[in-house]
Amino acid sequence: MCKMNVLEAKTNFSKIIAMLERKEEKEVIVARAGKPVVKITLCEEAKTFDSIFGIAKGKFTLPDDIDEYNDEIARMFGMID
Repeated sequence: MCKMNVLEAKTNFSKIIAMLERKEEKEVIVARAGKPVVKITLCEEAKTFDSIFGIAKGKFTLPDDIDEYNDEIARMFGMID
């Protein structure tokens, strides 16, 4: 854990990020008037749509007649005459 004051953190912000990315530090504590006020850490990797797309692939099968009632359903919703 690294500690620094606000001015030092402001001046070295890019270096702080690089330090965290290289795993040289797990967190950086920024203090004002000697009192800790902020903890800077790396974000956990956000899940993207790509990582969950197809999550149910292979878990079920669609029946051959899945589209049989499409026109009827569309008429019920007024989408076609």
